[in-house]
Amino acid sequence: MNRPLVGSLAATFLGAAALTGVSAAPAAAAPTDGSTAPATAQAPKAAPSFEGTVALSNCSGSVVKMPASQPGDPALVLSNGHCLEEGMPEPGQVITDQPSDRSFTLLKADGGDAGTVNATKVSYATMTDTDVSLYEVGSTYQEIEDEFGVKALDVEASHPTQGNDITVVSGYWKETYGCAIDGFAYRLKEAGWTMKDSIRYTADCDTKGGTSGSPVIDNASGKIVGVNNTRNESGEECTMNNPCEVDESGRTTVREGTAYGQQTYLLAPCVGEGNKLDLGAEGCTLPKP
Repeated sequence: MNRPLVGSLAATFLGAAALTGVSAAPAAAAPTDGSTAPATAQAPKAAPSFEGTVALSNCSGSVVKMPASQPGDPALVLSNGHCLEEGMPEPGQVITDQPSDRSFTLLKADGGDAGTVNATKVSYATMTDTDVSLYEVGSTYQEIEDEFGVKALDVEASHPTQGNDITVVSGYWKETYGCAIDGFAYRLKEAGWTMKDSIRYTADCDTKGGTSGSPVIDNASGKIVGVNNTRNESGEECTMNNPCEVDESGRTTVREGTAYGQQTYLLAPCVGEGNKLDLGAEGCTLPKP
């Protein structure tokens, strides 16, 4: 995992970090100079701005709109399942409608802090088949735009395309990572977790601890097509922080240094009117509790 980071990394998050593909190790600690100026790790041809992204205490995320979302709906924040404040979900575990008062720092287009919004609940979270968390906050999209001048990012409702240029935008680090979609992993196994149809990046997206939960944005459309979550750090096979790919025939492939994200189009049919989660909706294939 792109491990989550927290001031003095708690043991629970050290393990969680493994699933994000970034390291929660002290070597990847947050800046200590108080700087808020964004840095660009690799500049894509049409780099998205930081607007709509957020910083969590240990990870990155973004304020997102689904196809059915309306300005007056309570806003949603997207991140990884392994970034939850209470630790990572177990394999097979699905969390829905769990109260939360977690805070998120909103970013302006230039990477500066715009303000803070607070969650009311975890609408959905799991690390089974994917690695995603979706928080509902106590402000509507319109209220966030009026008060902070920040617009949400749209989630693409269709499968991403191999070869498209993408940018991983980290609200935690205020950095961007530009590359392309190299392909898709049929199964991605990391420790006890298995993810399906994961996005494999080309080598340019050299993610690190704290980038977990960052939106993966298609440069051409400006829409979110994935959520960044893991990277094979040292060439080990299917261990924490070292995911491996398993194809349809069961053959395992290890790609040291390669980073991955989870597709987000799967969320679109599961969020309906009023941004309410509906796992029974037509076309919703997310794992259920």
